[in-house]
Amino acid sequence: MTKQIDTLIESLDDVLEAERSALIKGKLELLTNMADQKEALIEALNSAKVDDDAPLKLLDVKVKRNQALLNNALDGIRKVTRRMAAFRRVQASLETYDKNGDKCVVEVAPKSSVERRA
Repeated sequence: MTKQIDTLIESLDDVLEAERSALIKGKLELLTNMADQKEALIEALNSAKVDDDAPLKLLDVKVKRNQALLNNALDGIRKVTRRMAAFRRVQASLETYDKNGDKCVVEVAPKSSVERRA
């Protein structure tokens, strides 16, 4: 392989490791810039002629590993979003059933946090 291809592979490996670190640490805001770098490096490697594909297979394993971590992070964000929505619903109303078994929603008025004294 040429030095240029080796440099591309090393650079992509560094970006993938940084991406993994950001995912593990929960620093998702760093992923935007890394995605642009990763895309550019992958395009450069795709256009280059690589004789030995062993290093590319190792990169493929890392890409798949990071994709699994990213999917897990997105699942976690979705779960938190659903949980927060449930908390908001509980604070605004109470769902219960009447004596006939029909669903009944009781609106809960928010308590005033200001206490007035004479």
